[in-house]
Amino acid sequence: MPLALLALTIGAFAIGTTEFVIVGLVPTIAEQLAISLPSAGLLVSIYALGVAIGAPVLTALTGRMPRKQLLLALMALFTAGNLLAWQAPGYETLVLARLLTGLAQGYSFRSDRQLRPAWSRKRKRLRRLRLCLAV
Repeated sequence: MPLALLALTIGAFAIGTTEFVIVGLVPTIAEQLAISLPSAGLLVSIYALGVAIGAPVLTALTGRMPRKQLLLALMALFTAGNLLAWQAPGYETLVLARLLTGLAQGYSFRSDRQLRPAWSRKRKRLRRLRLCLAV
């Protein structure tokens, strides 16, 4: 597998992990931050809101930017958001971090699905697209 496709696969795994792992951590987050369970659960919704806003808004704002550079910038934003979440001193910072990672995921997930087939040889496009959708 070419290096670019491997990077996209690892990115898709990281995005999926960031999106879903928090669900199992909601009670622990509520306890550690001394917030209610519904407030901790809101972190899942904030991420989803970031995805819902990020995909159409970033598509409209970045339509003329080269996709490869944009995807790299969004992965940097995604990484920064996760680092911020890791070091978040309180609930408000964690909300901001989840929103940032959701914004980045909204566009990068869409862009990732478009770049994979484009970076593949014609006869391997369908196989690589299936691989990326399986992740």
